[in-house]
Parts: sequence; structure tokens; C-alpha cells
Amino acid sequence: MKRLIVTADDFGASAAVNEAVEQAHRYGVLTAASLMVGGDAASDAVARARRLPGLGVGLHIVLVEGRPILAPEAVPALTDGSGMFRIDMARTAISIFASPAARRQLRAEVEAQFAAFAATGLPLDHVNAHKHFHLHPTIAATILDVGQRYGMNSIRAPIEPAAPLRAIDGTRGGPRVETVWAKLLRRRMRRAGLAVPDHVFGLAWSGAMNACRMRGLLDQLPHGLTEIYTHPATAPYPGSAPDYDYAGELAALTDDLAKSAIERNSIRLGRFADFV
Repeated sequence: MKRLIVTADDFGASAAVNEAVEQAHRYGVLTAASLMVGGDAASDAVARARRLPGLGVGLHIVLVEGRPILAPEAVPALTDGSGMFRIDMARTAISIFASPAARRQLRAEVEAQFAAFAATGLPLDHVNAHKHFHLHPTIAATILDVGQRYGMNSIRAPIEPAAPLRAIDGTRGGPRVETVWAKLLRRRMRRAGLAVPDHVFGLAWSGAMNACRMRGLLDQLPHGLTEIYTHPATAPYPGSAPDYDYAGELAALTDDLAKSAIERNSIRLGRFADFV
């Protein structure tokens, strides 16, 4: 059986993202969205989600390139002089490995983000992390320990099969080292009883999941549970990536031919909660 979750990351980052998520769910194939609880438009995202009961909303944990939920002085090992999370993932990763204080701050911030999501009253459909920072073993362990107390039962492990990418437009897969860490993450999370997709698409084409590629993936979709994650927005916004085709990704999600491909290939479309 081919089962599919189509997710939008960065829900709550801006009104432009939130508008795109609502359009893609109402009129397209989007079934889930990952909420940045500290995003500039998080409250608007929550209000929209309450009007969209069929949308599976999860927690997009942010530990780099964003704003902490806790006061910056409570997480100095994770933030820079402006009070924002660092943009240097390598430096933050090393700090978490090496410093007990950084690990305590990490745990406190992860707890605060789960608590902020719980305060919305929305069911927790899934969990993932900005820039896939949960591939870091210490971050993964912290999310697992804290998240299960908040009802977490699904998480993303970004393992992207290379064969469909090559078949569609010759794209090569991602770095092997990331795949190794992702497979370790999937094994660890499944042992803990969490649902993890068998396949994830969106890494090689992050910010470039256009309609042609979306249709190709739907025609090449492997058996099992697959997640396709995207970054739609109706317009660029403060902090958006200059090279991302946000409007193109929204067009891919609302493409009539994508809907036809789902039906033609007998794909069961749903949220994480539908497949747990």
C-alpha cells in the first residue's frame, strides 16, 4: 500500500507561510503542517489551524535560526548577542556535546516549546526539527524524553531514496553521512514505539519542490509510508531563504495534476495521526 503525508514546514514563521498552508490544505494535497511556536505569526497559524480540523499540526522544534521561547538569558549557550538562536549549527552542536550547562538549557528550551504547543490545545500530530537538527543524538534523546510526556507518537527521520530523484530529473541523493544519522534516528525512535515514515522527500529539492517534481514523485512513490515536506508561502518574508521558490512550492501543492496522480496511483493521503 502507498500511504502519503504531505507536510509544510515553518508554519507560523509569517502570515505569508500561514496563508499558503491554508490554501494548500483547502484546495490542494497538503495534509500536515509543522508549527514554529516561537514564530512571528504563530498565533495566526494556531487560529487558522483551529479552522482546519483536517490539518495535522505538529511541532517544528527550533534550536537554530530562530527565537527561543525562553528568555535569552536562560539559554545563553544556544543564543547569540541579539537574543536569537545561533545560525552556526556546528558550533551549537559541539557546545551541546561538550557542555553540561548547554544540555540543561537545551532540555529547558525543548520542554518550553512542547509546553507552548500544548497550550494551543491543538492535537500533536507529529514532531520534527528546524534544519533537521534532531539528527544530533543529544537533541534526539532530549526530544524523545520530553516529547513522550506530551503525547508525541510520530517523528520524521529524513531518509530520502535516491532512485526516484534520478528517474525524475537526474538529481543525486543527499550526503551519505546524513543518511547514516537519519537511519540511526529512525531505528532509535521506532524502538521507543514512535511512528516514523519509511521514506521522506524534500531534502534534495528543499525550496525547489515544483509541480513537475511533485507529479514525478507521486508517480514514482514507493510502497510504505512516505512523507513529502515542503516550504510554501504566498510571498517572501523576513528571514525567508532568498533562493527558495516559495510560490512554486505552493503551486505544486495545489496542482490539479498532482491530485490526479494521487488518485491514479491509488495513494492513500492523510496526516500522521491517520497512519499511527
